[in-house]
Amino acid sequence: MEIERKFLVDKVLWALQAKPPGQKIIQAYLVNTPEKTIRVRTKGTKGFLTIKGPTVGISRTEFEYEIPLQEAEDIIQQFAVQCIEKVRYEITVGKHVWEVDEFYGKHAGLMLAEIELSAEDEVFELPEWVTLEVSEDVNYFNSNLINK
Repeated sequence: MEIERKFLVDKVLWALQAKPPGQKIIQAYLVNTPEKTIRVRTKGTKGFLTIKGPTVGISRTEFEYEIPLQEAEDIIQQFAVQCIEKVRYEITVGKHVWEVDEFYGKHAGLMLAEIELSAEDEVFELPEWVTLEVSEDVNYFNSNLINK
């Protein structure tokens, strides 16, 4: 089960944040419906196949499998119509790791911060560079961004 909260990022405050090098991510959707998504992603030197169920609140069923990078690239090349490109930064704040995505291509300028939780009501520290919560705003789901 994936329990995730998502927020917009203040770009000015983010620019002042010390951060590790980011990892380039390219992801494409093979199946993309409200009931399920099947996604292939390259992240740095690794490939992943991910299957997700419908989102209910901020939770959904998720299965993710590492696959060879070359196979992920081949699947994207042969079967993807559109891709999302972004750089991901992983920042530890308190006891949690935040994933901050800086989008490129047609979504250039968009920045989203996500945190995965073990329970929907889990308490976590909110970094100063996080602004509006968009966890339940379908416009910010990657599976919907791909179509915009």
